[in-house]
Amino acid sequence: MYYKTTYTSPVGLITLACDGDNIIGVWNEGQKYHGSNISTEMTVKDDIPVLEVAKKWLDRYFTGKNPAISQLPLAPIGGEFRQIVWTILCQIPYGEVTTYGEIAKIVASKMNKKTMSSQAVGGAVGHNPISIIIPCHRVVGTNGSLIGYAGGINKKVKLLELEGVDMSHLFVPTKGTAL
Repeated sequence: MYYKTTYTSPVGLITLACDGDNIIGVWNEGQKYHGSNISTEMTVKDDIPVLEVAKKWLDRYFTGKNPAISQLPLAPIGGEFRQIVWTILCQIPYGEVTTYGEIAKIVASKMNKKTMSSQAVGGAVGHNPISIIIPCHRVVGTNGSLIGYAGGINKKVKLLELEGVDMSHLFVPTKGTAL
């Protein structure tokens, strides 16, 4: 059985989901793929301890602190490739960004391949079911383009600004399919 609750944040309403012991989802309202990794109905329940811990983690995060991801029991639902990508996302330092291409190089190495498609990595990043906590917002295009945040580019910008990222070399694209 899966449970969910909501959390009001500076970037809008967030849904948190768990399996009773582990966080399995954190989605912005209106986010692409919202709950798509959950195959059954979630029951609204506000008093589950792991969801309370996640809310306190988000409280600290949204007040400009850098809570450790390891403070939360995370169990994102997804295949092996996506799990590898999501683990790499957890290693991106607070207040810093990396590129899809850099992640692709790391994934290729972990999977004993010569190369890995940045687009494939982008698909896995975009389907991250535990947004904000697994920091997919810290991934940008090689040219500094703020592409590919399933929660919306405006929310990606707010999260990066909250973390104090130097935004001078980053930009919001004016056209493209990954807006």
